Amino acid sequence: MKVNIYYRNTLWKLALLLFAVIIGLFSLLYTQNLVRSLKAEEKKKVELWAEAARQLINSSDSSEDLAFLSSINENNTTIPVILTDGSDNIISVRNFDPARINDSTFLKTELAKMKEKNHPLIIELGYSQVQRIYYRESIILRKLTYYPYVQLSIIMLFIFVSYMAFSSSRKAEQNQVWVGMSKETAHQLGTPTSSLAGWIEILQIKHPEITITEELTRDLERLEKVAERFSKIGSRPDLSNENIIPVITQTIDYLRSRTSSKVEIVISSGDIKELVIPLNSALFSWVIENVCKNAVDATTGEGKIGIQISENEQAAFIDISDNGKGIPKSAFKKIFKPGYTTKKTGWGLGLSLAKRIIEEYHDGKIFVRHSEIGKGSGIRIVMRKRIS
Repeated sequence: MKVNIYYRNTLWKLALLLFAVIIGLFSLLYTQNLVRSLKAEEKKKVELWAEAARQLINSSDSSEDLAFLSSINENNTTIPVILTDGSDNIISVRNFDPARINDSTFLKTELAKMKEKNHPLIIELGYSQVQRIYYRESIILRKLTYYPYVQLSIIMLFIFVSYMAFSSSRKAEQNQVWVGMSKETAHQLGTPTSSLAGWIEILQIKHPEITITEELTRDLERLEKVAERFSKIGSRPDLSNENIIPVITQTIDYLRSRTSSKVEIVISSGDIKELVIPLNSALFSWVIENVCKNAVDATTGEGKIGIQISENEQAAFIDISDNGKGIPKSAFKKIFKPGYTTKKTGWGLGLSLAKRIIEEYHDGKIFVRHSEIGKGSGIRIVMRKRIS
């Protein structure tokens, strides 16, 4: 399998995602380490605050020492703390929302959270009496804990938006190139097809006994149809209500005469004689041809291809199956991507064009219905029916 455009694009996407993940993980690890350091610092501050409170309660020191101890208590302006007695009745609180410090239910809830987070600091009062200081991380520290997750989300969002913008721009640019090439191809095919039509007419007049002119005429019609298909790329095709069965039959008849006799192509429609849907027959024929050619390639020149036509009230179903080499499950969606191919030659555009024609122009669906390695595959095309 050759390395192609699809794989290069996939590698580029994975590299971009990996870069974002590395940045996010580095930020997460760095911030978590910082949070651990700050937690340790905050715990030291609370222990210092508790020691200052204990000394204030039991102090007989000078006024200067008391002022110093008081300043330690007053300098705690960020860490929420609750002071309780030995029975965990709340005595005082610090660094809570002033509007809620008189709400006993709120304070009891906060106390329960603190008990789950950290062990209390004990202040010995003497005579077997104690007070407890409960605390938790400051608001700044809690915000910092969530910061790397927010940062990673922003990075991922930025990369996603950048990727979508880049993809849209690139797709628009590619579409312009394809449209220009397609229309130029259709224009260039016009001259030789007109010339061939004239030469075939001369042969039919001067040498009516030559039967090969019938095949030449069919090939000329084929070239004209190809030119018509290319001329329609880039513009919204006109749809008309058409019977899908003869369109499929004519396409397969043309393929049969140009495919190995060892490949059998069978069309089955049951009792359905007419199945009318909104259709551009030239483009739809191209889809059937591309899917069947891929099925022929899968059989490696010998096998069977079945085309089953069915319907329900809302839709028509065309199931194209083969008994070829099969498609791995990992490639069910990849095969419809531009540039994906397992062949040594080819551009990998047949099925991507089929998908665009069915889904963008006909509002239908095309997908791998089933596949088994070594036993074959089945692709289903779903087309909406004509609304009466």
